[in-house]
Amino acid sequence: MAVAITRTELSARELRAAAAKTTDAKAARRMLALAQVLEGVDRKSAAETCGMDRQTLRDWVHRYNAEGLAGLSNRRSAGPKPRLSAEQKAELAQLVREGPDPAVDGVMRWRRVDLKRQIEARFGVTMHERTVGKQLAALGFRRLSVRPQHPKSDPEAQAAFKKTSL
Repeated sequence: MAVAITRTELSARELRAAAAKTTDAKAARRMLALAQVLEGVDRKSAAETCGMDRQTLRDWVHRYNAEGLAGLSNRRSAGPKPRLSAEQKAELAQLVREGPDPAVDGVMRWRRVDLKRQIEARFGVTMHERTVGKQLAALGFRRLSVRPQHPKSDPEAQAAFKKTSL
């Protein structure tokens, strides 16, 4: 059964010209297949000539009929739905800025595994530790490690020692 192109604003010649001008190679290939269909070539031959299945060509004809030349380009996917909402991300950022309370949280500093547990408890969202790290990076946090300092160190004595050693 032949595929019917109901859109008549472009002829086969104009479709070929549009295919030559476009930078989207896949859309150009689809335009050339449609041009062949407009010239009366059967669906199987037109599809094989342009490197697609006849069923795929039928789908592109339907998209062209509905949307015109713009319908021949690939659509971008919206991607996966974010696991945390904007409000939850703001709350997570506030939690990281404030730091943990050792009496309540049982830790001295946040690690990804600790934040993972907090996210599960507060928001009911299960994430891998690596995903928690990506969320923190997206919020502008970086992994920083301070130089360790002994709690009984004396900065003044250290400064005095440096002065006499020079």
